[in-house]
Amino acid sequence: MDALDNLVRIRKLKPEPPDAKEFAGMLRAGQTKLQDAGIRGLSEDSRFALAYSAAHALSLAALRWHGYRSDSRYVVFQCLQHTVELPSAKWRVLDKCHAARNLAEYEGQVDVNPQLLKELIEITRELEGLVAKLPPIVHQNTAD
Repeated sequence: MDALDNLVRIRKLKPEPPDAKEFAGMLRAGQTKLQDAGIRGLSEDSRFALAYSAAHALSLAALRWHGYRSDSRYVVFQCLQHTVELPSAKWRVLDKCHAARNLAEYEGQVDVNPQLLKELIEITRELEGLVAKLPPIVHQNTAD
């Protein structure tokens, strides 16, 4: 993928062989967190944190499936247009959630917008479906 290889050249991504076990774990973690984000009895802050974590786990799983890794959450979301063909308008919502998460984590500004939470959960559900449809990893890291 040219776009992802370009990110390797500018050191935003690192090539790393995909690992079926790692992918399955990330997918499972994303699915679990997304399911928990749907629990209505939780605070909106908790639901947002769970849905955001699910989106990140699923996005990273898609990136790892393609044989890349990134230390930047923003880049992981940005790559969704290439890894699972998620429209840019949707990954930009995830980026907006990333900014909100950073405000909460690093500056203590917790103010979850209910509409943003709803969009985050909807996009993450869509993302879950796209990642779950990726074919099995054929070449995997055998460093077990």
